[in-house]
Amino acid sequence: MVPIRVIAIPTKVAESVRATMKAPGYGHPAHTEVAAGYGPCRHCLRKFEIGKERRVLFTYDPFFEIENVPLPGPIFVHANECARYPEDGVYPPELRDVPAVLCAYGEGRKLLEEIRVTDRNQPAVAETLLQRPEVRYVHIRDLSAGCYDFRIERA
Repeated sequence: MVPIRVIAIPTKVAESVRATMKAPGYGHPAHTEVAAGYGPCRHCLRKFEIGKERRVLFTYDPFFEIENVPLPGPIFVHANECARYPEDGVYPPELRDVPAVLCAYGEGRKLLEEIRVTDRNQPAVAETLLQRPEVRYVHIRDLSAGCYDFRIERA
């Protein structure tokens, strides 16, 4: 078994976006709306309550401070403060039923493998990918929307 860390976006990023309503590193305007989809929030990694919770949409580069070549895209966080998901090595249980694409990256942001998971088996697939020595980390992306959710690394 490979011990893992689940990496949500940093608290400083979520706080900055809420305070400035601008995308970090890009300055694009952020947008607040009532949740029309489940999300998840990229900070607490919980699904949004559709039609109830407010969320902020902004541009984010999941490779910031990890790789030199960016790959920005849209993500959401809760409009109100929420606790960051702990890096405790447990795949977010609430997201196991969300079909995902697991993207294994090597040095230099080289995409090594991409696996679509629709059967709640994301934790085992991520572990298998991380057993490969050339894999540095795995991005979890929403299968239907394609946007970045979070990163998994070896602990």
